[in-house]
Amino acid sequence: MNRHATNMVEDDTFIFADNENEPDFADEAKVTGSWKILIVDDEPEIHKITELALANTLVGNCRLEFLHAYSGNEALDILTTVKDIAVILLDVVMESDDAGLMAVRKIRENLKLTDVRIILRTGQPGYAPEESVIMEYDINDYKTKTELTRNKLLTSVFSAIRSFQQLSVISQSRNFLEQINTLNQELISTEQFQEFTDLLVGNSNKLFAGGTDAALLLNYSKDKKFVPEDGFWVNRGIGAYQQFTDMRFECVMSENVVHLISKAIKTSGHVFEDDIEIIYIEAKSCTAILVLNNSIVETISAALLQTYCANVGSSLDNSILIKQVSQVAYQDRLTGLANRSRFIQLLDLYTKNRLSGDRVMLLDIDHFSDINDGLGQEAGNALLLCVTERLKNSLDPSVTIARIGADIFGFIGTTKTLDTNVVLPLFNQSFQAEEHLIPINATLGICDKLNGGKNGLSVLKHTNIALNKAKKDTQSRYRFYETEMEDETSWRLGMIRSLVNDFNHGKLQVWYQPQLNVKTGRFDGMEALLRWPNSDGGFISPLIFIPLAEYSGLIVELGMWVLEQSCEQVKKLEQLGLTGLRVAVNISMPQFRNSNFVQNVIETAKKYEVDPEQIELEITESVVMDDPKLVIIALEELKKNKFAIAIDDFGTGFSSLSYLQQLPLDRIKVDREFIKGIGEGGDGIIAETVISLSQKLGKETVAEGIETQFQLDFIRNLNCDVSQGYFHAKPMPAEQLETFLLGQLPDVEP
Repeated sequence: MNRHATNMVEDDTFIFADNENEPDFADEAKVTGSWKILIVDDEPEIHKITELALANTLVGNCRLEFLHAYSGNEALDILTTVKDIAVILLDVVMESDDAGLMAVRKIRENLKLTDVRIILRTGQPGYAPEESVIMEYDINDYKTKTELTRNKLLTSVFSAIRSFQQLSVISQSRNFLEQINTLNQELISTEQFQEFTDLLVGNSNKLFAGGTDAALLLNYSKDKKFVPEDGFWVNRGIGAYQQFTDMRFECVMSENVVHLISKAIKTSGHVFEDDIEIIYIEAKSCTAILVLNNSIVETISAALLQTYCANVGSSLDNSILIKQVSQVAYQDRLTGLANRSRFIQLLDLYTKNRLSGDRVMLLDIDHFSDINDGLGQEAGNALLLCVTERLKNSLDPSVTIARIGADIFGFIGTTKTLDTNVVLPLFNQSFQAEEHLIPINATLGICDKLNGGKNGLSVLKHTNIALNKAKKDTQSRYRFYETEMEDETSWRLGMIRSLVNDFNHGKLQVWYQPQLNVKTGRFDGMEALLRWPNSDGGFISPLIFIPLAEYSGLIVELGMWVLEQSCEQVKKLEQLGLTGLRVAVNISMPQFRNSNFVQNVIETAKKYEVDPEQIELEITESVVMDDPKLVIIALEELKKNKFAIAIDDFGTGFSSLSYLQQLPLDRIKVDREFIKGIGEGGDGIIAETVISLSQKLGKETVAEGIETQFQLDFIRNLNCDVSQGYFHAKPMPAEQLETFLLGQLPDVEP
């Protein structure tokens, strides 16, 4: 035999080199791994002799890899850090007479290394361990150094390695089964299908010691409600596969992976090729495919792998059944989102800090019922699906979305993901619902966690209060919940009941504030102002009750009543000889939204035989900006019928200039905020700018809040047309107005 012949230990047969003086080398082509052998002896010469005796020996195509320790403590240090040591050749007597036996005790009891095989060696026969010690600490063999010839050493090492191999398989199987049982218990305990699949992919990848990439594919052919069409879809992915979630595997995975998965599907079996492992799992409800990279699946026995597949398949069936039941009880049928019941459950988790987030939001689609009524329920449903799709595609994936009412969506997220500047712009563009392009607005109610309730229902209640607050606030499309809002809600409901009751019993009044024609020095008009007397002889501020009337919808009826009272008063003044007077009546946004608004105004003027040119309809910038298109259409129709149009509080808004030229205006009213400082340190530059702008646009100008002669002179010098304010007259009831106009002084300087 030549000098490269191999010393091999295989199938209990020993093959040695012919010439023991020249060590032979193992055939590198046959080597598939190594067995770690730890030599523990305080004599360096023993290390050299042992390693020389065992050099170039293969056991099951694995070479021997030697580690060296020169004391019991050093051996323990190595065993603590180095894994998978198969055999320890341990000297009994080293730093102490029982150092070896003490090391054995610590290896078994402290380090819990039960699989590693231990061969005791000693040069002093009198120190041999008792038989009970050998049995208790599972010592594989005991030899004196003098009797341990090369062949006997090889035999002992070979036997120890085979024993270690068998014990490792048993331990691996036991550990694997324990891990399968743990995984199964964790899978069973999950409530949500997403949580189930996340756990399945992540823990299975750990179980099989896979790489960074793993994916779970599911075939929902037996229940098409989960996916658009039959086939295998990537349900969950980690690493490189994460980006493929909810996609068909054929469309996104590499050609090689697709080939291997297709092979597994075709053969209904596992495929292990090219460091890629495809585990095929057949369940009753569907088929699952687990894709792993560089795992140890191939080293797992077929029986253990089958046990894994059976357990996962059973858990998968249970989870899908729970998902199907949950769909009926907790999922909105139209959109597939969580419904109100499920949203409350999620809010309960949120309040217990078991669901991440610090903000809850409700979104209401404005005037959704009008869409249903005008275009039909099918168009309404199509719109809801479009809204759902845009929300899902645009909001952060971490945001929880639910449909909790006909046109109300609920969200759980963070202050960043549910910022109003993130959500509201989603409604800037119209929605294509079937053949209809529908523009819609949305209103938001927001409750941050700091102000939330102790359970889901209370959080929902608080957020709903904020939503209702926002819906009645014409200046904003959202409101944040504040603790004072509950008391305010009770107060508001009481005020609304009182307002409705007093209106029905004729207790509300219309007062008038005269307007002076600056050029003629005569009063040629007045503004109608609604007043609500209280029980103390005073009046409740319009800033309080007008928003309540708008919120309750009473403003539509109130507005028409004020218009009727104003027309009746104009007619009465004519009978007193005061002809040609104009009355300004304020119009709110809810009135514009009333489909009969324009016609009702026209019919009211006809009813009282008042020239439409004597009726001036005042709108504010906020009304225009609420729904410019709706407002402009209505005003143009009124203008065609000769009604005068004025914009009130001009300059206090933010965007009215862009619509100013589109509005069919006759007058622009300068807000009192730009007048009050004139003569008291203010330069009136803004008032001057507004008056100049109005003149360039060819509109008359009304200055509100005139309280001094200086202010009157100031606007007269700017050629302002009309003055209104306490300097001339305070608002007054109809009877006083008649007296005031009949007795207006002739010496008012023009």
